[in-house]
Amino acid sequence: MPDFIDPDIVKKIENLRQELHRHNNRYYVMDAPEISDAEYDRMMRQLIELETQYPELSSPDSPSMRVGALPLKKFDSVKHTVRMLSLDNAFSDSDILNFDRRAKKELMTEGEILYTVEPKMDGVAVELVYENGKLVIGSTRGDGETGEVITSNVKTIRTVPILLQQHGNKEKAPARLEVRGEVVICREGFKRLNEEMSSNDLPLFANPRNAAAGSLRQLDPRITARRPLEIFIYGTGDVTGMNINSHWDLLCRLKYFGFRINPHIKQKITIEGVIEYFRELEKMRYELPYDIDGMVIKVDSIESQVQLGTTARSPRWAIACKFKAIQETTRVLKIEVQVGRTGTLTPVAHLETVNIGGVNVNRATLHNGDEISRKDIRIGDTVLVQRAGDVIPEIVKAIDTVRTGREKIFTMPANCPFCNTPVVQDEGEASLRCTNDACPAIIKAQIEHFASKKAFNVDGLGEKLINQLVDKGYLSSFADIFYLDKEKIESLDNMGSKSAENLLESIEKSKNISFSRFLYALGIRHVGEHIAEILASKYGYLENLYDAKYDDLKDIKGIGPVLAKSLADFFICEKNRKRVDQILKCGVNIYPQEDNITPTLDGKIFVLTGTLETMTRSEAIQKIKKLGGKVSESVSKKIDFVLAGHSPGSKIEKARALGVYIIDEESFKKIAGA
Repeated sequence: MPDFIDPDIVKKIENLRQELHRHNNRYYVMDAPEISDAEYDRMMRQLIELETQYPELSSPDSPSMRVGALPLKKFDSVKHTVRMLSLDNAFSDSDILNFDRRAKKELMTEGEILYTVEPKMDGVAVELVYENGKLVIGSTRGDGETGEVITSNVKTIRTVPILLQQHGNKEKAPARLEVRGEVVICREGFKRLNEEMSSNDLPLFANPRNAAAGSLRQLDPRITARRPLEIFIYGTGDVTGMNINSHWDLLCRLKYFGFRINPHIKQKITIEGVIEYFRELEKMRYELPYDIDGMVIKVDSIESQVQLGTTARSPRWAIACKFKAIQETTRVLKIEVQVGRTGTLTPVAHLETVNIGGVNVNRATLHNGDEISRKDIRIGDTVLVQRAGDVIPEIVKAIDTVRTGREKIFTMPANCPFCNTPVVQDEGEASLRCTNDACPAIIKAQIEHFASKKAFNVDGLGEKLINQLVDKGYLSSFADIFYLDKEKIESLDNMGSKSAENLLESIEKSKNISFSRFLYALGIRHVGEHIAEILASKYGYLENLYDAKYDDLKDIKGIGPVLAKSLADFFICEKNRKRVDQILKCGVNIYPQEDNITPTLDGKIFVLTGTLETMTRSEAIQKIKKLGGKVSESVSKKIDFVLAGHSPGSKIEKARALGVYIIDEESFKKIAGA
C-alpha cells in the first residue's frame, strides 16, 4: 500500500459504494428507482476505474463484484448449519385438507390454523449467509447437508444484497443470518439467453431452470454475471439475534433488510383460503414472468412450526401443492428392461422426443409387467405422457383408437437380459427380480448408488465411468472403489492423468461418512434415507447393528417384519460382511449420529404458559419433542404437565381445577435431564 492516499479518494469510493448499494436495492427489490440506468452505469464505471487505480482499496463488499470475480479452479463445499430439507407433495384438495388435519391433530387443536402460502418457484435453491450484515457465503442446496460454495457467482445477481439495508439505528442486521431462496431466470431473459447461445453456435438450454443451474455453476463468475439471474427469498436457516413469531413477519423483516420476496404471497389465511388461492394461482401461472410448478403452504406460527417439527426428509409444517401434470402425446419406439441395484427388473419406454412443460422427454418408466398389462401399452402405440408433479415422466394411457395393427405386445423376460439368470417374483410383489449377485447390471447399479450424493458422494464417478470400470474387471463390487489406482483409471476412455487424480482425491474425501449415509450406501433392500436415519439413531454404531436379531428389528417403529428380514439377511450374509470389512480396512471412518437420546418423556403431554427464564419457549418445545413428548396449546384432563413460567395466565387456574400436575422450570430440567 502506498504511504499516502488522498482521503478524498477514499471517501469518494466509499460514497459511490453506498449509493450504488442503495440504488441497486431501490431498482431491483423495491421497484422504485431514483436515477436513470445511464446514471447508474456511469457511477459503476467510475467506481471500477477508481478501484482499478487503487487496488489496495478493493473490497469483497463492493457493488463492482457484480461484474464477476476472477475464475475459480473448482468449487469448495460447505456444510449447512441447518439442513436444507425438501418438501412433501400434495396433488389435490384432499391432500391439502389431510395436511391441515394432521397439523391440527399434532398441535391438539380444533381451531383454525393460519397459513402463509407462496408460489413454488421452478428454479435452484441456494443459501446466503450474512455476518453483521455482510454476505460471506453463498452456496447451493447440494444434498441438503452439504452444498457447493458459489459466493462469487451469487454476488453477480442484482437482487442479492451484498450488504444488508440497515435503516440507521432502527434495527441492526442480525449477527448471523442464513437465508434460503430460489434463483430463477424469467421467460423473457431465457429467450434472450438462448438467442445469444444460438448466435455463438453454443448448445441451447432446455428450460429456464436448467439455465439457472448451469449459470450458477460456472467456474468463471464473469459468465454468471452476464446471465439474467434473479432470486426470491422464502425462508431462513440459522439466525442469531432476531426474534420472530410468524413466517409472514419473518418475510417482512427480510424485505426490510433488502431481500426480495415474491409479491404473490398470501399471508395468514385459513385452509379454505389456501385451496381457493391455489386455484387462482394455477390460473395465473402462465401470466407470471417466471415458471412456477405449484404453491408452498406453511404454518404461519413459528411456535407451531417448532412443535410440529420435521421428519428426516421434510418439515411437518410445510407442504408443496403441485399443479396438475402437463400432458402431451407421443409414440412408444421400444421398451427395454433395466435391472436395478436390488435386482428388480423395470421396463422403460423409449419415446419419440416430446417437449412437456419446457423439458424434452424421451423416456418414461412403466414400473412393472402388471402396469404394462393393466394399461395395455404396446410398442408402436401413441400414448399420453405426463410429467407427474412436473418432474417424473409417466405414461398415462395408450390411445388405442389410433392403432394400426402393427403395434407389438410386450412381455417381461423370463431371464435377466444381462446375465440370463431365471428371474423370480417374490410373494406379494409385482416386480420380477434377478437373484444373481454377480450380474453386471446389479453390480453397476449398486456402485452408482454407493457413490451417489446421498451416500458416499464420490464426485466424478458417474454411470459411464462405472460401466467402463466394471466391464474391464476393475470393479466387482462397491467396496473395490477404495482400491482403485491411478494406472487403471488412466487406461479408461477420456480419462487422463489429471482426471484420475481428481477421482482419487474425491474417493479419499468421501471416506468420512455418517452412520446413516453409510447404511443407505450399502443398498440394503427397502432401506432408504429415512429408514437409515432410524437405524442409525437406534443403534448408534455399526457393531451394534451387526448383532441385531430379527425379533428386535421388527419391533422398531417404522421397520416391520419385511424390512427386518431384509436387514437380518443382509448382515448374516458372509459376502456382505466381507465387503463392509473391506471398506473399513481402507480407512473409511463412520462417525455416529447425534448422541443417542433416551425418550424419557415418551408420550407425555405438556402445556407451556408464562415466560421462562433460562430458555425460550421454542427451546423448551424442542427439548420436549426430542425426548419423545408432545406439546398442546390448551389444558385438558389429557395433559400430564403444565410448565409454568412468570405471569402464567389463566391456563394455570384451569390446570389446578382439573388436577393437572404443575411444574416450574427447575423441575422441568430435572425431568428432561437438561
